[in-house]
Amino acid sequence: MQQDRYISITDLTRYIKRKFERDQTLQDIWLRGELSNVKFHSRGHMYFTVKDQNSRINSVMFAGNNRFLKFRPEEGMKVLIRGEVSVYEPHGQYQLYVKEMQPDGIGNLYLAYEELKKKLEFEGLFATERKQSIPTIPKKIGVITSPTGAAVRDILTTIKRRFPIAKVTVMPVLVQGPHAAPSISKAIDRASELGLWDVLIVGRGGGSIEELWAFNEEIVARSIDQSQIPIISAVGHETDFTIADFVADVRAATPTAAAELAVPHIVELQERITQRQLRLTRAISDHVKGSRNELNRLKRSYAFKYPMQLVKQKEQELDRLLDHLQKSSSRTVMTKQDHLKQVHNRLQRNHPVKLHELSKQRHKTYERMLQKEMQNRLEQFKARFQKNIGQLNALSPLSIMERGYSLAYHEGELVKSVKQVQPGNPISVRLKDGKLDCQVWGLEESENNGRE
Repeated sequence: MQQDRYISITDLTRYIKRKFERDQTLQDIWLRGELSNVKFHSRGHMYFTVKDQNSRINSVMFAGNNRFLKFRPEEGMKVLIRGEVSVYEPHGQYQLYVKEMQPDGIGNLYLAYEELKKKLEFEGLFATERKQSIPTIPKKIGVITSPTGAAVRDILTTIKRRFPIAKVTVMPVLVQGPHAAPSISKAIDRASELGLWDVLIVGRGGGSIEELWAFNEEIVARSIDQSQIPIISAVGHETDFTIADFVADVRAATPTAAAELAVPHIVELQERITQRQLRLTRAISDHVKGSRNELNRLKRSYAFKYPMQLVKQKEQELDRLLDHLQKSSSRTVMTKQDHLKQVHNRLQRNHPVKLHELSKQRHKTYERMLQKEMQNRLEQFKARFQKNIGQLNALSPLSIMERGYSLAYHEGELVKSVKQVQPGNPISVRLKDGKLDCQVWGLEESENNGRE
């Protein structure tokens, strides 16, 4: 169990290394110091020590990073470094892995460059859709650069060699120093206002970052972006990138390359023209040949060889078509006439006057039928009425009273039983010819309830 409490040196070193790698501050750190013990390995890696007055740290810059350096690091040089801190496991030592390095003194320029680059990129000045196209065959070329530098000679020589018929105008400007940026910006603005050139080349030869700084100024970038004429930037050497390069419509690695991008090679152009002339001539020849063959085919055709036969055939065809037209017209006329006749007959049958007369006749017929029916019903009702009167007369009490019967009433009600009256009650006896006012003197109820 005691043995399990011990870990290996390798595990301890890796544990410490992981601690370093999880620290965000150590993974992207910026340092200012002095180089010492600078050694260049045959594989391109660079080993050195960065130190100040109190401390030092072992450092390495691999070939993949130091090949872009624009200076050669030397012993005792003051530098600005960006890198990450980690542990070199075989020695158990922490060391600095350098990604970028600049000579101290231009650090502020470098930071200003990065800030302006981010600002203009955010505003969209580097966007591809804002780029103008370079004309294929420019007739007039404007060159904005120093009239005494090597760059203008390279540009003029290249254009004269490749496309001597182009007219080149050099607009002299300052390309270095505090007044360089306004001078370049003013020249671009002036050229854009005049609009006399098909393309502009703006640049200068190589140099340090301080010497190229005018092309990193915002005023120059704004002028390039606002230019109505497409601009090719040609600043420094191939590895130098300035703000002007990002804003320009096309970036050339060198002034000579800018001239090559601005104009075509006249020999190549002539060759292309010659080839296209040949292709055009061949195409025209093929077209003429094809047309001639078509003409010959038409000449050999039946229509050209026997035109009268064709005319006769067409005349026969015309006669046939005329006959067909006449028959078709006759059938159409007959069909239309039949249809018109049918419509006329339907109209006559449904004419309003005729419909009115018919309605009147029907009305009279219905009226006669109604009167006859009413007469019949009246006769029926009369017969039924006479029959009912006869029945009523047969059942009427008056008829019975004619035979000697009478009716007794007590207090307005017909007396049908001795139980309805009491001795002394007044009664009224109705006869066929009048009424008797009487009084009940006695009562005698029969046993068979009135039936004899």
